[in-house]
Amino acid sequence: MSFSQFSLDPRLDAGIKDMGFTEPTPIQKQAIPHVLVGSDLLGLAQTGTGKTAAFMLPILQRLTRGPLRQVRALIVAPTRELAEQIHQTAVDLGKYTKIRSATVYGGVGKKAQIDALRHGVEIVVACPGRLLDLASEKHIDLAKVEVLVLDEADRMCDMGFLPDIRRILKLVPNRQQTLFFSATMPDDIRELADNILNDPVTVQIGQIAPAKTVTHALYPVPSGMKKNLLFTMLDEMATGRVLVFTRTKRRARFLARDLAKKGYRAEELQGNMSQNRRQNAIDGFRSGKYDILVATDIAARGIDVAEISHVINFDMPDTVDAYTHRIGRTGRAAEEGDAFTFATDEDAAMVRDIERVLKTRLERRRWPGFSYGAFDPEKQPERVPEKRPQPNGRTKPNSNYSRRSNNRRDSVGRRHPGG
Repeated sequence: MSFSQFSLDPRLDAGIKDMGFTEPTPIQKQAIPHVLVGSDLLGLAQTGTGKTAAFMLPILQRLTRGPLRQVRALIVAPTRELAEQIHQTAVDLGKYTKIRSATVYGGVGKKAQIDALRHGVEIVVACPGRLLDLASEKHIDLAKVEVLVLDEADRMCDMGFLPDIRRILKLVPNRQQTLFFSATMPDDIRELADNILNDPVTVQIGQIAPAKTVTHALYPVPSGMKKNLLFTMLDEMATGRVLVFTRTKRRARFLARDLAKKGYRAEELQGNMSQNRRQNAIDGFRSGKYDILVATDIAARGIDVAEISHVINFDMPDTVDAYTHRIGRTGRAAEEGDAFTFATDEDAAMVRDIERVLKTRLERRRWPGFSYGAFDPEKQPERVPEKRPQPNGRTKPNSNYSRRSNNRRDSVGRRHPGG
């Protein structure tokens, strides 16, 4: 099966070829025909399944006909990183057309965004807050929007954007098609989808759980040993790109700093960074300048890096959905990946919730040669605490780092011990 079956404009076929796409992913196979004929769509899929191209190709096909230099497609995303990723897909797939795309999000100055809108674009990829600001200031006219896409709707609701989404819906009264994508379907998301979609086609890729190409493992460890265990693992295993998740911005900052001090090409990604620094971190991770990215949950949304071999949950996520989104960063597009989670006995309740979603017991592993003292990883964490303590984001400095082995890197940046 190839993209030729969709009978797309030859200029889009050329963009597809340049991007190296040869065969549609499952969500593209299912979604593109329905979107091409104008149906509303509810897409249930994890990140890394190819959903961006699943809606972008039909949108570009629509925009090859009709007027130019007016906003005809609006894509709303929860974070600027995801907005930039979607925008870049539009640019790459539509490079041989006259279609223009622009991004609209906060954290940066308005002038460049206003200038882009003034010159005329057909596609706007926006985060809710800045979009509403520019609309209230009359810098953007959404009255002629034909297609509205809500991407990662569950995350937007998690971030408190549901009221903004309802306001945006009132600004696009003449839309002809609505496309709604989410990885999970809690009650508020289901209600929103029911209210805004008109006789939608539902496309679901797999279960609402992490990709089956991901191997999950639990590494029980006392809180005070987490950092040394991470350093030992990174020293001794071969990896591609590694994405490490922390619960707090402060911990992401200090852990990335400590990794860099030990000689790793590591960078942080957290919400207190400027937009330029965040984008430079993502670009550096994607290009191979950095091998390790230490990130918080919200900051990491929209990272699209194919070579992530390992996701390491340095801190247990707060929800099962957060675990699903974190793990969605690896095992993308049918590639294999590893998800390692550090767990203390206080995390037992969340471990059991995750196991219920995965429908299997996570394997408890002990890292060979690592000194756990009297702690027995194979029996942890099993206890459900009376009350899960709230993290305060503080970490105790630990100067007792094990010395790093002499590692070599292969051509794709993987480490090999002792070489």
